[in-house]
Amino acid sequence: MSARPAPEPMAAINITPLIDVLLVLLIMFIMTIPAMTHTVAIDLPTSQPATPLPQQRHLLAIGPSGALTLDGGAIAASALPARLAAIADEPGGMLTLDADAGARYEAVDRVLGAVKRAGVTRLGFADNARFAGTF
Repeated sequence: MSARPAPEPMAAINITPLIDVLLVLLIMFIMTIPAMTHTVAIDLPTSQPATPLPQQRHLLAIGPSGALTLDGGAIAASALPARLAAIADEPGGMLTLDADAGARYEAVDRVLGAVKRAGVTRLGFADNARFAGTF
């Protein structure tokens, strides 16, 4: 029997997989670098205000039928922008929005649009703990 010659090592290396990996890495870097360099200017609160302002809280409630009440009194949708502008002008004014679970989304959206147009910057949402487990 004749002995088989020992296999010779390959002289060429296939670099196609290496190029594929490098191109994928290059594409990932091209996609992530603009996201990391993009900044959004935000107005952060200071650590301690010079003088604390007295807070005047206002409650704006939206009923299941879309009826609006501001601080316990009914208010028409046409009168809402003027009242919201007055709240925005108060130095310590804060608006809390309390939407009923049965209120339509479009009614809440209209109210939020009016709040934004009026320039109210201190807006909070009422506690939704009462709705826990209902959905």
